[in-house]
Amino acid sequence: MNSAVVVGRVGRDAEIKYFESGKVKANFSLAVNRWDAKTKSEITDWFNVDAWDKLAEFAGEYVKKGIQVVVDGRIAQNKWTDKATGAERENFLILASTIRLLGSKRDTEQI
Repeated sequence: MNSAVVVGRVGRDAEIKYFESGKVKANFSLAVNRWDAKTKSEITDWFNVDAWDKLAEFAGEYVKKGIQVVVDGRIAQNKWTDKATGAERENFLILASTIRLLGSKRDTEQI
């Protein structure tokens, strides 16, 4: 089963793209902190998140840099050919099925 749930802070405002077909896509980055026992320090992992259609419109309006969110979705792989080098490239991202807002950095700092 391909399922991912991540909780983190939004690294950049959601970017919205409208397609001629009527589809809407939002993309944003998500920083997730974890503890590394080996180095005894916190490490930040970055995830790219894509949302489509109504969820994309929601993200475009409410997903802003610094707020904490929970993203439920699945892991997907993008493959493309780099035009400059001709090399095959790939990356992984989370295709969101739900996005829940947990609050802004300022809100959580006041608690």
